[in-house]
Amino acid sequence: MSQDQAATPFRRPRLAERRRLIVDYVEKQGRATVEELAAKFNTSTVTIRADLEALARTAALTRSHGGALPIVQPSASDTPLNIKEARWHAQKLRIGRTAAGMIRDGETIILDSGSTTVEIARHIRHLQFESLTVITNALNIALELSDLPQIRVMMLGGLLRQTSYSLVGPDAEQTLARLSADRLFLGVDGLDPAIGVTTPDPLEASLNALMIRVSRKTIAVLDASKLGQRCLSVITPVTRLHQVITDTSAPKEMTEALRAAGVSVTLA
Repeated sequence: MSQDQAATPFRRPRLAERRRLIVDYVEKQGRATVEELAAKFNTSTVTIRADLEALARTAALTRSHGGALPIVQPSASDTPLNIKEARWHAQKLRIGRTAAGMIRDGETIILDSGSTTVEIARHIRHLQFESLTVITNALNIALELSDLPQIRVMMLGGLLRQTSYSLVGPDAEQTLARLSADRLFLGVDGLDPAIGVTTPDPLEASLNALMIRVSRKTIAVLDASKLGQRCLSVITPVTRLHQVITDTSAPKEMTEALRAAGVSVTLA
């Protein structure tokens, strides 16, 4: 956002939204002072200091003298979902919009858990479907779509992972094994063309692999920061993917490697 835009009066964001925007702003700028943030978000320095302390406690940013700095998360860490949602948010919005536009009326889709897949669910809310079936292992995605009468939501059972609001384990896999889907939108923690698609949690990886097996088409959705990253558990080699939707900052060598492996790449 430019300085002229920042100076324009705007609706004061609510607490969770403001804190997400603070993290996004600090990451883009490389640092920010308390006074700068107070002016930008049209609130007091006391409120901003409280925001920064709360965000520092959840490792969303690093508190510095008079302000805040971005924090670098290790690629293999199991980062809480609320922090993931604050990172690369504009890119995830575009990816979510692009992915949702590919869904056809009457389809059965799987929405994996994740900060990008939840943006697909939010865009589905604004599309005109007569009927759609959504299978998901994510509590927040199920809640996002729960009040839409034309959307049938099928929730997988299992063990709750609190960092991601996702359900995993044998019970989730047993339910999923009896289903089939037209499209899977797969959330990605790491994607290396040589290694494949990865995630920090072995139970999540096992469920994701089954999602691929029961789906006719697998579409990985990820912001460009995930490209080249590797996590503990491999879900699948990239050759099992039909398509990758990422953002326009994706390195050319990565997109070329994916296309060479037979994967369609869409830049949102």
